[in-house]
Amino acid sequence: MSTRIVIKKNTYFDSVSLMSISTKANQLEGVEQAFVAMATEMNKGVLKNLGLLNDELEQANNGDLMIVIKGASDAANEATLEAIEGLFTRKDNGGSRHEARYATLTSASNNVPESNLAVISVNGAFAAREARQALENDLNVMLFSDNVSLEDELALKQLAHSKGLLMMGPDCGTAIINGAALCFGNAVRRGSIGIVGASGTGSQELSVRIHEFGGGVSQLIGTGGRDLSEKIGGIMMLDAIQMLEDDAQTEVIVLVSKPPAESVARKVLQRAQDCRKPVVVCFLGTKETRADEPGLQFARATKEAALKAVLLTGIKKESLDLHPLNWPLIEEVRSRLKPEQKYIRALFCGGTLCDEAMFAALEKYPDVYSNIQPNPEYRLKDVNVSIAHTFLDFGDDDFTNGKPHPMIDPTNRISRLLQEARDPEVGVIAMDFVLGYGSHEDPVGVMLDAIKEAKAIAARDGRHLEILGYVLGTDLDTPSLAQQCQMLTDAGVIWASSSTNTGLLAREFVCKENAQ
Repeated sequence: MSTRIVIKKNTYFDSVSLMSISTKANQLEGVEQAFVAMATEMNKGVLKNLGLLNDELEQANNGDLMIVIKGASDAANEATLEAIEGLFTRKDNGGSRHEARYATLTSASNNVPESNLAVISVNGAFAAREARQALENDLNVMLFSDNVSLEDELALKQLAHSKGLLMMGPDCGTAIINGAALCFGNAVRRGSIGIVGASGTGSQELSVRIHEFGGGVSQLIGTGGRDLSEKIGGIMMLDAIQMLEDDAQTEVIVLVSKPPAESVARKVLQRAQDCRKPVVVCFLGTKETRADEPGLQFARATKEAALKAVLLTGIKKESLDLHPLNWPLIEEVRSRLKPEQKYIRALFCGGTLCDEAMFAALEKYPDVYSNIQPNPEYRLKDVNVSIAHTFLDFGDDDFTNGKPHPMIDPTNRISRLLQEARDPEVGVIAMDFVLGYGSHEDPVGVMLDAIKEAKAIAARDGRHLEILGYVLGTDLDTPSLAQQCQMLTDAGVIWASSSTNTGLLAREFVCKENAQ
């Protein structure tokens, strides 16, 4: 084996771009390991764990780009390096003819004075500083970076509030502003429904279901996952409601979040009640059931929230295909499973998609474990070991610390899929596949060999293993939603029509009672 190391001094690329390039580099022929990243301490730690860190890399600075290739020979590594350079070149040439690079936010703002939004994806140690600079330059901010302190988040959102600006994030992965999808997003038609989301894939799911039901999205404003915490107090969600209330294109507003702090929920609901436009509220996992009020409706799941929103725009329910649960299919799956195959193992890229499926299971089973379980008693002590019903969010810090997001790189999920397939108590494995801007170019295709191997492992043990898939996307997304679903069908995978149905099907497949 041979190793090739290249350090490009003072060469910055954002983490989203580098994750994508690193993933593509690892798929090149003859590559055992390729690592393309900025020379942060976190990334050096990853290289150390891989046994690839040397003195040269150790001395690299945060602003330096590291390219590390481990391959069969020096010649093979040189060919890989050339291919990686080509990935950077194609990226540089892929934008519009007006695209330009600037060394600082200030120079970009000075050279493009009409710009009004900055998307920031830098190491968390520098993210708050860059976001503050953008806000002080009167730019709205989408902060993709995580590992920003609560104190910094509060200060940034207070500054944005005082200036009437958006401060989306930190750890904000999804937004659609004036029709442009930022970071992770799907191709949906423009319309009159505005979304405010404290959850990335939850917001994507809402936008996709709204599109499927014939509606359209005016704006999708992400807040970051901690906005509805006690400390932050919902500053961004409250400001976003006001912005959508003032937006002439928006007729209906939908709010989506994981369970908020109680005091913040009361504040948000009061603001929603006072809004001049109808508001649909979807706080996933909330046990309290509230009746709809004039101008304020409640939904327990994303599909229900999307449906209520489009009905408020005048679309008739009778014209929609709502995809009710297929009970004959559920009975058929139950009949294939052995009595000991009683557990769900859910392997998700999207945190809110994982949450929604987990909350559906919790309505029926007490023994539901997860790395994102709100109940600490059922939070996994070791994320590498599943217990009973286990729901894993591979996008959580447990799995992404120093590694690409699973929407881009499926490596972690592939190994876990094969691990779960060996467990004789597993009846169904549920997985999501996220299409759209920022995601893997073929999310189903890259998992197919592992899916087939997982089924073969069970078959060799005399078991049937049901794999349930959900493709989050629209008919406008690339790759084709229909093609991705057909690939699942051809591989013997049952696919659900929505995030909501994914959770309901998974929990019913392993239930031996209460068939309808």
